[in-house]
Amino acid sequence: MDITSSEAQQIGSCTILAGNSILIYDHMVTLPEEITFIWRRPKMLSAMLFLLNRYFALLCNISSLVLNFVPLSDESCSEYILYRQLTYIFQAVMVCFIMTIRTYALYGGSKRLLTCMTTIMVTLAIAVSVGGVGRFAGDFLPGVGCYETYAEATAARLGLAWVAEMVFELLIFILIVYRICKTRGLWRFSRRNVIDIIFQDGAMYFGAMTLVNVPNILTYYSGSVAIRSNLATVTSCLSVTLISRLMLNLHKSIDTGICSIPAQDEGPSLAIFTTRINLQSANSSHY
Repeated sequence: MDITSSEAQQIGSCTILAGNSILIYDHMVTLPEEITFIWRRPKMLSAMLFLLNRYFALLCNISSLVLNFVPLSDESCSEYILYRQLTYIFQAVMVCFIMTIRTYALYGGSKRLLTCMTTIMVTLAIAVSVGGVGRFAGDFLPGVGCYETYAEATAARLGLAWVAEMVFELLIFILIVYRICKTRGLWRFSRRNVIDIIFQDGAMYFGAMTLVNVPNILTYYSGSVAIRSNLATVTSCLSVTLISRLMLNLHKSIDTGICSIPAQDEGPSLAIFTTRINLQSANSSHY
């Protein structure tokens, strides 16, 4: 059944509203914990990344939500679409960077691993930016807000950004599972220490993002013209929300959060953590 232009706009507006609702609701629910474990504690690297990821996404998505319901000219719509694409990429890069630092710390501050992961992340980001952002304009449907439809070839190129993010998240998840299974075994986890939190929250993040990102990617490659890219805002907002939750859970256990490095790189238990990380300026240790 064909979808009319009006119905396509309604679907797009509803998905944007849904994504923002998830982001804003979670922000309100977790604000007391944020004040307790982030604002009232020393502002280390992990806390600064948490705040940047959380508030940049919040401000950008709220502004996009408002502009979506404002009548704009075709020229203004093109600028708005470019702005939205850039915010998607920056939010994705920010989330990937946070996961990279967390994995780097989990591997005892391995510079080789950090260099390799950073190279992969930068390569994917450049390829996506050069290949898709701002170069493939779509057709704007008449009505309130900017709703853009894409041709099949254009949608396929834009969908590569989400494929790249999913591939990087899969790589991170494999590295975390390998590291923890190597040192502790798969079935010996509880909620008693930081390592368990990293594994369980990481598994939940990857599982939830897979459930959302796979349908999002499919809209670009097999969806009708009217629904292509409709799940992008939901996917981006959920990614920011989940990574914020993950970081907040770590800060409940230790001030350094994702920057905590195992005191013993190959010991039988990784429950003991310290703040020995080159990207951080803190001099104190946490045991």
